[in-house]
Amino acid sequence: MKNFAAMMALGLAIAAGAPAGAHETAAKHGGIVRSAGELSFELVNKDGKTTIYVADHDHDVPTAGASGTLTVLKGTRKSEIALIPGAANTLVAKDDVKLEAGNKVVARVALPKQQPVSVRFAIK
Repeated sequence: MKNFAAMMALGLAIAAGAPAGAHETAAKHGGIVRSAGELSFELVNKDGKTTIYVADHDHDVPTAGASGTLTVLKGTRKSEIALIPGAANTLVAKDDVKLEAGNKVVARVALPKQQPVSVRFAIK
């Protein structure tokens, strides 16, 4: 009976975690993809420029009128950078950002007529 209960708990834990990973799509721009609600966010940091691509089930989501904040945690240091609309379905960091392995990044994104969402990324 003890083994059965342990197996059921494990099964439920696995099932509960499945939807989050199942919704995330493959990176299209060489970044890190994470989901929040129905949306996918791809964080790309190249040459100090940070861009977040926004999609809904592989369809680009326009970011005109959107805003946000990018919070970068480097050990005990924390920095915040404004996110502004870029081309088509992107938000870009207003200032250059150097992301390094071990950094934690939280993007808080407010799209027009939607509740703001927070998305967490771990830089490897």
